Amino acid sequence: MKKQLLILITCVLSFLTGCDKPNDAAKSQAPQPGGAAVKGTIGVSLLTLDNPFFKVIGDNITSEGKKRGYDAIVVSGDKDVARQGNQIKDFIVKKVSAIVLSPCDSKSIIPIIQEANTAGIPVFTVDIPCNEPGVKIVTQIATDNYGGGKEAGQAMIEALGPTGGKIAVLHFKQAESCLLRVKGFKEVIDAHNGSGKAKINIVTELESGGAKDIGYKAAEDALQAHPDLRGIFAINDPAALGARAALEKAAKTQQVLIVGFDGQPEGKQAIKDGKIYADPIQFPDKMGVQIVDAIVRHSKGETLPPQMLIPTSLYRKADALKDPELK
Repeated sequence: MKKQLLILITCVLSFLTGCDKPNDAAKSQAPQPGGAAVKGTIGVSLLTLDNPFFKVIGDNITSEGKKRGYDAIVVSGDKDVARQGNQIKDFIVKKVSAIVLSPCDSKSIIPIIQEANTAGIPVFTVDIPCNEPGVKIVTQIATDNYGGGKEAGQAMIEALGPTGGKIAVLHFKQAESCLLRVKGFKEVIDAHNGSGKAKINIVTELESGGAKDIGYKAAEDALQAHPDLRGIFAINDPAALGARAALEKAAKTQQVLIVGFDGQPEGKQAIKDGKIYADPIQFPDKMGVQIVDAIVRHSKGETLPPQMLIPTSLYRKADALKDPELK
């Protein structure tokens, strides 16, 4: 009898002790080390994760999301609208708290964004906007690409000096951000040409794909068509680095100067090494942090401006020589 009573007391104590412990569901909602209680999930589809710039955005959304109580699913659209559309549909099925996009094509993605709108999931864009009618975007976090393009134009004028010359533009027309960069660039060049100084003539615009291999081929084609080319404006660092490789193959590194855009580590190193003249640099880490902040603010009922722009900063060799992060 005593033995049975002892067993009964032990069971009661075990039950009472167990009541003091959080169950598994509570554990999953509890603050985790280095983070907050999980409030939801952010679905993120970026243009490509092959470009380090977008990887930095994705990594910062993930880390900042964790601090603010959100998990993040970060995927690569691989510059493919159909693929990105399927990713957004998957986010809708998962009932994520918010969707963040760098649209692969701002026009073609409209119907899929509308599906997210209908499902009541707030949509945010980062780096590449979608300013098309018929879609609801809470806010756009981006570089001031137009202003950065103007800085690139000033850098090209500075690089070519008093003689001016022929230049090529390595474009990526699929991305609205790149359209803005080239628009700002051209406006500055046109103003320079109207001032009576030695003209800078844009003799060709070629597709770079925003990638090294396509940028290489585009620069190679530009050099063949215009052997006296003096400058290249590439819309991002991968395209600029591809162009540099083409110049090296053609033995024209002294003749042709490159202005890029981004300020990725490899691009900054190329500026330090004299391979690229200058970059208007972007701050993808800030973009990732600010997009999460925008999601949190929106979840609390705050009305956000249609876009929040982060200025670029022109980065030359003098800046690279003082940069502690470079070799």
